[in-house]
Amino acid sequence: MTKERKMTLTIPKEELMSPGHLACQGCGASLAMRLALKALGQRTVVCIPACCWAVIDGPFPHSSLDIPIYHCAFETAASSASGVKAGLEMVGDTETTVLAWAGDGGTFDIGLQALSGAAERNEDIIYACYDNEAYMNTGIQRSSATPLGAWTTTTPVKHYKKHPKKDIIGIMAAHRIPYVATASVAYPEDMVKKFKKAKEIKGTRFIHIFAPCPAGWKSRPEDTIKLARLAVQTGYFPLYEVEYGEKWTLNLKIKERKPIAEYLKLQGRFRHLKDDEIAMIQKEVDANWERLLKRCEQ
Repeated sequence: MTKERKMTLTIPKEELMSPGHLACQGCGASLAMRLALKALGQRTVVCIPACCWAVIDGPFPHSSLDIPIYHCAFETAASSASGVKAGLEMVGDTETTVLAWAGDGGTFDIGLQALSGAAERNEDIIYACYDNEAYMNTGIQRSSATPLGAWTTTTPVKHYKKHPKKDIIGIMAAHRIPYVATASVAYPEDMVKKFKKAKEIKGTRFIHIFAPCPAGWKSRPEDTIKLARLAVQTGYFPLYEVEYGEKWTLNLKIKERKPIAEYLKLQGRFRHLKDDEIAMIQKEVDANWERLLKRCEQ
């Protein structure tokens, strides 16, 4: 007689995101929002600057989200969220979670000043960056989150991006805010757990979400989860947490990382790379991985 295995569901059943949104097929950003709201629950207000999600949500007066939304200027996700939180506290509401939800362009680049200011003041907000590694909503232009070697419309094949991706986690950890974490749509249990943890913490919390974009990455929509999983398994996008800038914790330890070529070959934005260029990217991934391991051992 075999023993029956009981499945424990860690992801809430409640849906706060409806069908009929305007995301592309295979959009990692849409799945990221769905999972985040499952963790945060109904008492959430989200501030969305100019980004893919400003469109995905739907045209006014329609919305695919069953929570209040405040659309704000490109550079103001963090400052707008800070203002919304202050307003709620003035009317006696200390329970509603305020979520700033921005893409990599509005976080790594245009919104970094407001984000740094909010973090320095330790504003009581959650800031989530869904990272698809370019300005996808306006035509796939390079951002400082675009990885080394990638094609975009502003870094064409002969002039692909020659600089590494900005270390946004290192920047936010340097602010010594209570909680910083990475998350991936390919690991939903980990992502939901981190948003739930962030919800219970006071002060500025920053979550960096890996969200593949088939249109911008020239990948198949059905490969979105596979790509997000490979990003973790190769060490390109590790899953970890940083508390108060000091305690670094690796959430998923990988004994044998897969070669970065397995991840790159599924994306047309890297199709132009030659073997020596792929080796260069592998070297960068290896160095970043070793640096992270040392931090987590402290």
